[in-house]
Amino acid sequence: MHSEGDYQDFQREALPHSEALYSFAVYLSRDRELAKDLVQETYLRAWQSWKSFQPGTNCKAWLFTILRNLYINRYRHQQREPEILPYDEHEEESLSPLPEISAPSVEAEFYRTVLDDEIVHALHALPESFRTIVILCDIEELSYNDVAQMLGIPIGTVRSRLHRARMRLAVLLQEYAQQRGWHTPYQQPRQR
Repeated sequence: MHSEGDYQDFQREALPHSEALYSFAVYLSRDRELAKDLVQETYLRAWQSWKSFQPGTNCKAWLFTILRNLYINRYRHQQREPEILPYDEHEEESLSPLPEISAPSVEAEFYRTVLDDEIVHALHALPESFRTIVILCDIEELSYNDVAQMLGIPIGTVRSRLHRARMRLAVLLQEYAQQRGWHTPYQQPRQR
């Protein structure tokens, strides 16, 4: 049973991370509705396990780990049991094609408002494991240790992947930097 103090601690420690959790859930699932479900389930699981949370540790990383594990479990479950829909011939005849409507994802909206298109394209050109590390370390500003625990990899692997991801981004964005007058380690400053 949780006490009133537990409830207040949960509100203070966990609830402020809802937007970051939602953004990460959209990034993982690419589906806004599923992302909402994942965040709700994450908070439910976090509340159920609140007694096991160690005060003074990074609550955001703990919540991200719960969310990521929920997503992985849901994905694995879907892979094992594909959805079976009943077939109805009359239903097929009565349906007219609907126009495709695509709402921008939170990730896309974030990138659009904060990052230029060139940077977004460069991020998407990275392998998934590199892109995840960049998002968690550089955008969400989680520590290497927290990311390592969250992804279940050694801290050295986090550092290595982040370094390699940043190097790839530097190469992909070299022309972008030059256009803005920034000097990259790959070029010499222009002589005047």
